[in-house]
Amino acid sequence: MERKEFLRTLGAGAAFALAFPCVNGCTKGSDGDPLPIPSGIDFTIDLSGPDGTALQNPGDFILRQLVVVARNLEGNFVAASQVCSHQQTEAVQFVSSQGGIFQCSTHGSQFAQNGTPINAVTSNPLKIFQTSLNGNLLRVFE
Repeated sequence: MERKEFLRTLGAGAAFALAFPCVNGCTKGSDGDPLPIPSGIDFTIDLSGPDGTALQNPGDFILRQLVVVARNLEGNFVAASQVCSHQQTEAVQFVSSQGGIFQCSTHGSQFAQNGTPINAVTSNPLKIFQTSLNGNLLRVFE
């Protein structure tokens, strides 16, 4: 049985569930090179809209412009590169373990909210961005 045939028998949902982690976990640039760490970041999130709903609770996060924007467990906003400093895959997310950390699902790199590596996977810090809240507008910038 060919791959297409096999995936068709599983149905779209199962095929997506099997394929998405493989595609997302090892993303590289179009030329196969590692993704660059985001720079020149300066954008605003309207917390009165859908993004605000997605960031309503401690531990929630969204992804914008290769940046992870999270509401940490204390309720403050933090932002870091979605591109991991270990091998430049875009797999960093905010997780609620260990008091709230940034974690890369590709190789397991873990980082404190200030970008400091907290396990032995890498010694390279994760790039952190500043946040500023003015009413319902959250600015994320360098």
